[in-house]
Amino acid sequence: MNVNEIIQDIVSGQFDAEALNPAIQPAKRVLLPTAESPKLHKVLAQAGMGSRLEMEQLITEGRISVNNEPAHVGQRIQYGDNIKVNGKPIHVRIAPPPPRVIAYHKPAGEVVTHDDPQNRPTVFRRLPKLQHGKWQSVGRLDLNTEGLLLFTSSGELANNLMHPRFGLEREYAVRVLGALSKEEKQKLLDGVQLEDGIAQFGSIEEGGGEGANCWYRVTISEGRNREVRRMLESVGHAVSRLIRIRYGAMLLPRGLQRGAWMELDDADIQALMRAVQMREGAAAPRRPATPNTARKTPYRAAASKPPARSGKPNARPQRQPDPMKTSLGYIGADSLTRLRADEAETRKRRGRR
Repeated sequence: MNVNEIIQDIVSGQFDAEALNPAIQPAKRVLLPTAESPKLHKVLAQAGMGSRLEMEQLITEGRISVNNEPAHVGQRIQYGDNIKVNGKPIHVRIAPPPPRVIAYHKPAGEVVTHDDPQNRPTVFRRLPKLQHGKWQSVGRLDLNTEGLLLFTSSGELANNLMHPRFGLEREYAVRVLGALSKEEKQKLLDGVQLEDGIAQFGSIEEGGGEGANCWYRVTISEGRNREVRRMLESVGHAVSRLIRIRYGAMLLPRGLQRGAWMELDDADIQALMRAVQMREGAAAPRRPATPNTARKTPYRAAASKPPARSGKPNARPQRQPDPMKTSLGYIGADSLTRLRADEAETRKRRGRR
């Protein structure tokens, strides 16, 4: 699986063929089982409150509560629960649950918000339910943009994946009306002035197409609102279709139908965390103190500065190596292999019936 194969599928029409075929139904997917939470009496015993038998006795006598409700023998607790013994709060160490990540193939016509005042369909209606917490989107795609959208149960991981200092590339397949001239390409690479600051593509590659519709592969390293569309419109080209095919080293899984999702395995999640220098169970690195206005609009503030240049006139900034590349290729390969194996096993079971 690579970006070139995805681009070929998009330009040839194969990318849309399965989605338009009513006979093909997306496979049913479920979240991987969650790690078992520790039992209350065991956690209290480990905190030095007494033996496990003594803690069970206190629970039976109704002297222990969890989240202001009477506890019961065998009850499991999780990170963030409020535990009281004889009415007094008890502080115990419970590791936060490991982050979960899903890759979603967003179709056009959905908005990335929990509550839409216009009652438009949202991406969250298709996502599986989390037992605890809620999904955080890693960036956004506008109403008419489709493609790869990542969600995680960890707010820290989501924030780090979006933070400009890591410079994770977003790659798009974009169809525009009319071919870009050499001068227009160079202008987009050097930087164009938008209403919220200078913006530039990291790369532009031709993707093919027929007639007036031309496909291109473009990369950016930030996530401002409608940035790709506004940049191309600034040089006189209307965007008729926009598909995000890569976020960092996470590719849109080939064959993942629109509106379908895939959960990432532990190895892929660890690769994501390494890319943004996070360790499981450790706090995310603190950001330096900045004025409130800068914290509220980090992308706008960062983009308002002219891009770094070398000593040569009109020289483009050096592209940093992709920080999410691994020795095994792109993130998501392990998860996709597991998903394909699960789907094959499901088909076998249906055949036996």
